[in-house]
Amino acid sequence: MRFVFEDHSLDTERRELLRGGLPVPLQPQVFDLLVHLIGNRERVVTRDDLISGVWGGRIVSDSTLTSRINAAREALGDSGKAQRLIRTISRKGFRFVGDVREQSDEALPAETSEQPASPPREGAAAPDRPAIAVLALENMSDDPEQEYFCDGISEDILTGLSRVKWFFVIARNSSFSYKGRSVHIREIAQQLSVRYVVEGSVRKEGDRVRITAQLNDVATGSHIWAERYDRNLTDVFAVQDDITTSIVAAIEPQIYAAENFRARQKPPSNLDAWDLVMRALSHFWKVTRQDHATALALLEQAIAIDPNYGQALSVLAASHMRGVHLGWTDISTAAPPAERAALKAVDVAGDDAWARTALGSVYFSTRRLEAAISEFELALQLNPNFCMAHGYYALALCYSGRTQDAFEAAQRAIRHSPRDPSLAIYYGVAGYARFIEKRYDEAISLAREAIRQRGDLTGAYRVLAVAAGMAGDTETAVAALQELRRIQPSLSLAWIAGQLPWARDADREHYLEGFRRAGLA
Repeated sequence: MRFVFEDHSLDTERRELLRGGLPVPLQPQVFDLLVHLIGNRERVVTRDDLISGVWGGRIVSDSTLTSRINAAREALGDSGKAQRLIRTISRKGFRFVGDVREQSDEALPAETSEQPASPPREGAAAPDRPAIAVLALENMSDDPEQEYFCDGISEDILTGLSRVKWFFVIARNSSFSYKGRSVHIREIAQQLSVRYVVEGSVRKEGDRVRITAQLNDVATGSHIWAERYDRNLTDVFAVQDDITTSIVAAIEPQIYAAENFRARQKPPSNLDAWDLVMRALSHFWKVTRQDHATALALLEQAIAIDPNYGQALSVLAASHMRGVHLGWTDISTAAPPAERAALKAVDVAGDDAWARTALGSVYFSTRRLEAAISEFELALQLNPNFCMAHGYYALALCYSGRTQDAFEAAQRAIRHSPRDPSLAIYYGVAGYARFIEKRYDEAISLAREAIRQRGDLTGAYRVLAVAAGMAGDTETAVAALQELRRIQPSLSLAWIAGQLPWARDADREHYLEGFRRAGLA
């Protein structure tokens, strides 16, 4: 059976969703949820109906159900705010409200089995997004019953990478067609027209499981990332979620790095918008004043090629705001162009976590904390593995007074991406949360770890100075302030009071008092 609505086609036999003729990757549970909602579209489907029909009666938390509904809406270009196709009926359940036509496979002519692809955006350049295939993980155990676990992790990795709108991820039905077959990875890449292939294996022995995964750059024949994960199988679903999150968080920056290397091999005259953004990102993650300026210049070049290029607009807005946060740029200079870029990015790529995070960073710096928190939460719905959004979310929660929530968000960023280029920032935010709670020893420890990760991070030295000042450790406070003044010579109490967006006056005074005790005037 095929359900057709708007520019979508949901094929229950192929277990495939097409949008504009292109496959949309879906987690199996999300696919089943969509089929259940569409098949029962004449009535309201209750929570119990979904648990029975999709989860087979297994106990499911409200947060799990909500995340699957959000994923289904995202796959259809819908949202919780718009509710164009999937409507929430207060205190009753959900209903699919789109106009649906049913087509049987026998009645459908072969030439209409897929809809034509949507035409490219008029006047826009077409950056060569990297295409990725996630192969089914190989079951290395003797137990064939473990196939479901291998497939589940593979599908979750595919779904996680699909949330990163900068990549084109091959649909499950295509990449899983090689399961159990001996096909060389180069041949797979040629047949699927992909640049990168993710492959791996699962070995289960007793209550332990070992999962290996690697990311291959087929063009060069190299393995650009590989990792091994050993876990106790106390909770199969928790282990599956943990490993999936770790793999997706690790793969994303590795692809950016590989794409940057590829862009650097091209002569400047041949660079397109995608190449320029990849080069800009490599400077963005270095977090230095010189790299900040270089990133801005590269992003402006990308936007000159394609004024509607959402990725370039998003990173441009985020770059402007990072300059403000680190004291390199005055907010009155950076905020207007950043907000223009962020709003345009949301307009052209609203389902991209980068765009929402960029807009949230603008709202944060301009003291619109509730709006900022809302944008960061939306970014994390779009891509739960986006660590920069976790870090910004933690920062906004800190300044809103929600320090325990902030600390947990920072810890998620640290746990999800232990090799993240911004890891020092996440430690600094966690330290700031502990400072606000007057847990000075923990704040000092976290600030020292941030400084160990990056010796030039102004935020970490600020936390160290104020925490040590309030703890009475004058020697540490004075040394931290001295280093901070070297990095940020213009630092003053007036700058701190005017630049940082506290929601509570008491938190601002607490922070200023820490600096006074450290010796800042």
